[in-house]
Amino acid sequence: MGLAVVPVLFIQIPFFAIHQETLNFQHLKPFLWRACPGDSGGLGEAFSYLHVMYNLPYFKEKDEEVVKQFVRDHPFAFLTGCNAESKPIVTQVPVFFDEKEGKLFLTGHIMKNTDHHKAFLHNSNVLAVFTSPHVYVSGTWYDNPSQASTWNYVSVHAKGIIRFGDEEALINILKRLTLYYENNDSRSSTVFDNLSEEYRNPLLKAIVAFEVEVTEMDNVFKLSQNRDEKSYHNIIEKLEQQGGDGQYIAAEMKKRASKLFDKKTPGNQLP
Repeated sequence: MGLAVVPVLFIQIPFFAIHQETLNFQHLKPFLWRACPGDSGGLGEAFSYLHVMYNLPYFKEKDEEVVKQFVRDHPFAFLTGCNAESKPIVTQVPVFFDEKEGKLFLTGHIMKNTDHHKAFLHNSNVLAVFTSPHVYVSGTWYDNPSQASTWNYVSVHAKGIIRFGDEEALINILKRLTLYYENNDSRSSTVFDNLSEEYRNPLLKAIVAFEVEVTEMDNVFKLSQNRDEKSYHNIIEKLEQQGGDGQYIAAEMKKRASKLFDKKTPGNQLP
C-alpha cells in the first residue's frame, strides 16, 4: 500500500488546544511548503523541521528504556519517505526493534515495486511513527472547567536510513516474524518452515527485506502532565470509566502520578 500523505499529518497537536501548548497554525505554513521540496533539501529538511514542532519538555519521556519498550509494544509502524517526484509516501508495516553493537535497528519486509518501495530506493531517509491508543480529554474534567479540551496519546518517531536485504535476510525475517506472532508454536501450519516451497517461492519473489538503522528518536508522551493534581486524577477516573483506549491512557497516567506530584504540596500546578 502506498498512500500519498503530507507528513504534517504526523505532527502531534492536541485537539482544540493549540494555544495552550504555545503553537498555532502559522507555524505549520512553512512546513507545508518545505515538506519534500523538489530542489531544497527534500525529506531531510522536512524531518528536521518536524523535530522541533512539538518539543515541550513536560510531554517528553526521559527514560530511554521506556521509549524503547513502547516501540516494541506497538510494532505496527507508519513508515514514511519521499519519492523521486518529491512527494511524500507512507506504508504501514510490523517491524522488530533490536539493539546491536550499541545501535538501534528496525527490520521488516514490504512488497516490491510498490510506490513506497521505489521511493525508499530513491531516497533512503525514512521516518517510522509508532503510536498508542488515544483519547479525548474534556476540559470539563479539570478542576477549572472553563478551559479548552485536548487529546492524550503517546507517539515515538524514529528517523533512519533504510537498506534492503537479500533472499537470505528475507527468509530469516519471515521465520522470525511468523514464529513470534504464532507464539513460538513451531507446529503452526502458518509459520514459514511449515509452508510448502510451492507456496513460498512465488511470495519470496514479490517481497523484500529491509533494515532501518535508527539515527534519531523523539517522543511525545502527552498524558496531562501539565495539569494540577486534582485535575490529573479526575482525568484518570473519567478515562477508566470509558474502558478500552481510555483505560490504556489512564494506566499510563497512573504510572507517572507519583513522580509528577509532590505530596507535601497537593494541587501544585506543573510548569
